[in-house]
Amino acid sequence: MLGAYVLSSGYYDAYYNKASAVRELLRSDFSKAFEKVDAIIMPTAPAPAFRIGEKMSDPVAMYLEDIFTVTANLVGVPAMSIPAGIKEVEGKKLPIGLQIIAAHGREDILFALGKRFLGEGVE
Repeated sequence: MLGAYVLSSGYYDAYYNKASAVRELLRSDFSKAFEKVDAIIMPTAPAPAFRIGEKMSDPVAMYLEDIFTVTANLVGVPAMSIPAGIKEVEGKKLPIGLQIIAAHGREDILFALGKRFLGEGVE
């Protein structure tokens, strides 16, 4: 809803206002979650990396590769992706990313968890 049609002529009120309400609901849900946890950890993408240009003819498939990163951007919380491993697909070793999300202003948690996961310790 926040995408292509929001600013289109005749669609502003129908989409923008609804999208703003949904964003506020998401912000509220994230705020409640961060009252109970320090971070949310999830995959960066639903699948390992794909070849350059592989999904150019399918815009929905391209969009879905970023689907896990959209929410943090919508609600304005810090997030980062770190390397989490390799998966072999058709004889090729492809990287897998791990996304860490923290409450607004808590980048220190992201950096500490990222360092621990990567085996670099914490200062």
